[in-house]
Amino acid sequence: MSDEASLLAANAAYYRAFVAADLDGMAAIWGDEEICCIHPGWPPIFGREQVLASFREILRNPMQDPVLRRSERALLSGSEGRIVCIEMVGQAALVATNSFRLVDGAWRLVHHQASPLMVQSEPPPTPQAPPTRSLH
Repeated sequence: MSDEASLLAANAAYYRAFVAADLDGMAAIWGDEEICCIHPGWPPIFGREQVLASFREILRNPMQDPVLRRSERALLSGSEGRIVCIEMVGQAALVATNSFRLVDGAWRLVHHQASPLMVQSEPPPTPQAPPTRSLH
């Protein structure tokens, strides 16, 4: 697997853990040292314990919409890699940057930042219209 493909796979693992509300999966993708996370509207969070505590709070929220990714773009430089993508959270679009570091042959997330996207470069998916008549 190429470096870009393995970086994209690590990013996909992050979003799978998010959608599945899988804190163990989330913990597995995050690095151990010098990490930071900035959720939309939150102050910066530093350190593994605090970052994972923030995800625990988010993942336990029964009202949390799934966080889906699209339009990923990988940027690689040696043992550092970034993914810039669009996150869809309900009807809201966020632009996210996920920074990874290659540690012992595996990409580990060291920084995540997402913020509202006011102008989209592509239209959001069209919601499915409810049926206009009932069969019952």
